Amino acid sequence: ASSGTVPQAAGTGPTEMATEARKRWDRRDREGAYAQRVHPSPFHLEGLPRLGLGPDRKRALDLACGLGRNSLYLARQGWAVRAVDVSSEALERLQAKAGREELDIDCLVLDLDAAPEDFLAIIPGGPADLALIFRYANLPLVRAMTMLLAPGGVLIAEMHRKTDREVAGPSSSRFRVTADELLDAAQGLELLHAEDGHFSDPDGRPVALARRVARRPA
Repeated sequence: ASSGTVPQAAGTGPTEMATEARKRWDRRDREGAYAQRVHPSPFHLEGLPRLGLGPDRKRALDLACGLGRNSLYLARQGWAVRAVDVSSEALERLQAKAGREELDIDCLVLDLDAAPEDFLAIIPGGPADLALIFRYANLPLVRAMTMLLAPGGVLIAEMHRKTDREVAGPSSSRFRVTADELLDAAQGLELLHAEDGHFSDPDGRPVALARRVARRPA
């Protein structure tokens, strides 16, 4: 990993929607949104022992990674991580931190909402052994895991779930999923773990989440 300008995915010229999304997230990152969330996801930590990946399976994708708390955790455990996000501001900070710690994190700017569904064609590096999608609702991306994961590779996904309760997270249902929607999107994978409900984040905020751990058949 090295500091400097973060590359953009090839063949994904900025649409008006993608440009606006990048501006919005770049502004949030400059203003320090989520800067206090440096701990990796608790579900991430709980899920890793269940993966059954051998010592030679160490390539990870962290999709919609934000400031990269999960990427940093994986890289410190010896994983080679490709971190993908719409915000160049967030990725430049992550790349600089990875450079200071000499961590194997490769950053890529990409608006996954505006990307074509052939994600493998625009995310270089080939299929991964592990893919993370945390707090980001993109069901086509889950369906693409049969391409983005190597045979035997594992997806850990955690998305905001639709709910009538007062919870933290997106106010619009557009950025939330139902448990059935997430289950249907992962149909091409072998389900290892499913968990849906209301939880408390480490900072004490109530959240409604749908969680899945699934494996691409070998």
